[in-house]
Amino acid sequence: MPFDQSFETQRPKVPAGLPPLVHLLAAGCVCIAVAIAMPVPSLYFGFAICGGILILTAGFVGIARKRDARASKRLRAVADMIIAHDTGVGFVTDQSGLIRHANAGANDRFGATEGTSLAQVLGTMLANPASVLAQIIAQAHATGAKTEDIVTRGGHFRLRVLIMGEACQIWWLDEPGAAGRGGAVRRQPATFPMLTVGPSDQMIQMNDGFRDLVGKTCHALEDVFDELPLRSGHIHSLRGLQGQTEVLIAITEGSDETRDIYILPGGLPILTPPQFEPGWDAIENLPVPLLKIAPDGALLASNREARQLLNIGSTSGRQLADVLDGPGRPINDWLAEALAGQAGHVSQFLHGRGDQQDTFVQVTLNTAGGPDDLHVIAVLNDVTELKTLEAQFVQSQKMQAIGQLAGGVAHDFNNLLTAISGHCELLLCNHDEHDRDYSDLIQIHQNTNRAASLVGQLLAFSRKQTLQPQALDLRDTLSDLTHLLNRLVGEKVSLKLDHDQKLARIKADKRQLEQVLMNLVVNARDAMQGAGEIRVVTKNTHLKKAMRRDRATVPAGDYVLVKVIDEGHGIPADKLEKIFEPFVTTKRVGEGTGLGLSTAYGIIKQSGGYIFVDSEVGVGATFSLLFPSYTPKEETVAPVVPAIAKPLKTSAEGVVLLVEDEAPVRAFAARALRLRGYIVLEADCAETALEMLEDDELRVDIFVTDVIMPGQDGPTWVRKALLKRPETKVVFVSGYPEDAFDDGQPQVLGAAFLPKPFSLKDLTETVQEQLSGAATLAHA
Repeated sequence: MPFDQSFETQRPKVPAGLPPLVHLLAAGCVCIAVAIAMPVPSLYFGFAICGGILILTAGFVGIARKRDARASKRLRAVADMIIAHDTGVGFVTDQSGLIRHANAGANDRFGATEGTSLAQVLGTMLANPASVLAQIIAQAHATGAKTEDIVTRGGHFRLRVLIMGEACQIWWLDEPGAAGRGGAVRRQPATFPMLTVGPSDQMIQMNDGFRDLVGKTCHALEDVFDELPLRSGHIHSLRGLQGQTEVLIAITEGSDETRDIYILPGGLPILTPPQFEPGWDAIENLPVPLLKIAPDGALLASNREARQLLNIGSTSGRQLADVLDGPGRPINDWLAEALAGQAGHVSQFLHGRGDQQDTFVQVTLNTAGGPDDLHVIAVLNDVTELKTLEAQFVQSQKMQAIGQLAGGVAHDFNNLLTAISGHCELLLCNHDEHDRDYSDLIQIHQNTNRAASLVGQLLAFSRKQTLQPQALDLRDTLSDLTHLLNRLVGEKVSLKLDHDQKLARIKADKRQLEQVLMNLVVNARDAMQGAGEIRVVTKNTHLKKAMRRDRATVPAGDYVLVKVIDEGHGIPADKLEKIFEPFVTTKRVGEGTGLGLSTAYGIIKQSGGYIFVDSEVGVGATFSLLFPSYTPKEETVAPVVPAIAKPLKTSAEGVVLLVEDEAPVRAFAARALRLRGYIVLEADCAETALEMLEDDELRVDIFVTDVIMPGQDGPTWVRKALLKRPETKVVFVSGYPEDAFDDGQPQVLGAAFLPKPFSLKDLTETVQEQLSGAATLAHA
């Protein structure tokens, strides 16, 4: 619906997409019914096919809408979280302008507003709020955001909007004259009396300051001023409550041929900055940043607000390109279009230069002056906070996409590695160490394991790896790594370990932690260009109160601190804050991918730890890792006789139903199980497996199934099969981590999970343990 209508909506309406979905289903059912009644075979099949297509289409449409609804829900949750931490007045609205969430500032200012339209809420501040909001939304669609300064009789305020999706917008209301969260607004005039007039000098609106000056409601400029037209920077006589008053006039051009006229007392001394030309001294104290720009881009004049925003002392002798980056093209081309009337009143988001590189400014150009003095007036607006928020949102979306890509690639690689390592193991079963091919097979097997470790890094980067945390003493872990680390750093780099003699234990995945430590040591070696000393220090530390650092909060408590200290070239300040982001590296092109530290960050965060970096260029860098201390719970239990582990049978019995859609993986697993003595039934999908199980005389002792498959996934078909065969054991295998396929359905009790890539021994031991009832319960 049009935006001017949508913002007047008071109550949510029935979704427009629902009736077509019902119509599709109804039409499909009618076609099926007609087909049944048709005696002619050709017509029967025609109506039946048509009905089936309509019903399938309705199903696809319904699924797509559910997916879109879930995405919109997640997006709205992000928006709610954003404004919840904002101390100002904030709203989250849907596409119809209905308020879905309001923060504490909004509730204090307007009361309970959720479920009402934003136009209705702003009706106490605007005469025509629906039209104003519709205009802001229309302008925001070009860039995704829009800020609008609005002047009314009660003063001026600012509306900001960020479009996060078709059904989600964030609104902020900034009121310079607000009296706090009491709900009332203090009557506080703007800095100067001001009125807005139209092209025929008719008064459109005035603020309280101007109303106090004239003491009555006026309709045109001639009702107040004797001498017309008014000229900016000149003194005019005003008829007010105190009689004739000499005032100084400042005029700024607004949109839609309107003008904002500011009144300054004529008797006050005006301090004119050296770079100002006659007539511009009147706008020095205006609360809106303004620039006067020549056609060639030279800055002719500016007011105090503009200089403070750009962090410059003077605009004399400067070009616009010296303080702001162009809008993706030469900035003088944009100015030329504005002077030619092709880009008037079109806002651009420009980036600060020099000391203000982190500042974003919205610039709107307006042409002014005559043929002999043609120039551009630029109205500036600080949008740094909005652009930062937008950049964070885009970055989070990008990281989510990269994480999903990494998880998908890791799944495919795990299937390939399972097939390669599995068939290699089958070959090794037929070769001993004296065979000439034995060493080649060992090389294949070892490199397959290295590839599996690389896949683990990808999953760590996406924070989806399957961790196996255990209690660790870092002294033992580093001691085991010392030999390998010394080989990695080389002969010219010395590695020194300094341990706390009473170092507490931590709980982490040993393999992943070793990967992090090796990565940090190798980075330290590269930073020192092959010569120097690397120190690895471990000690206990206690935080008496929560520590805030680098946008992270470390709770109070006991921790184990690990420091990796080098004497390298250090990390530049501009890269220090982004060092843990993917593809950020201080190495030269071709020497690093920029994924090592982001992978380490993912592993440490998933382990419940924290990582920080301190660095000084030319001195070195220190990476600090904080892990919560782990103290095992002491439990008093009655002594039990330890169970004797059953040896692995060389010849086993049982019928295995193996369900795997990847043919190489299925071939390896089937051969491995048959070599152990099992009878193996194979199926390439869940549907085939269920068809086989329809034979009640078919005996199956255990299901070994992949989780993610085309059609029905592993947990789904297993639940169906267990309804008739409840005693059958289950083993799930997957290239994804165990918690990645939680579908919200009841757990398959007693099922074991085997991550890919798995070895011949892993597979046969897991199956034997399940059949013997010794497997650990896991969820599907």
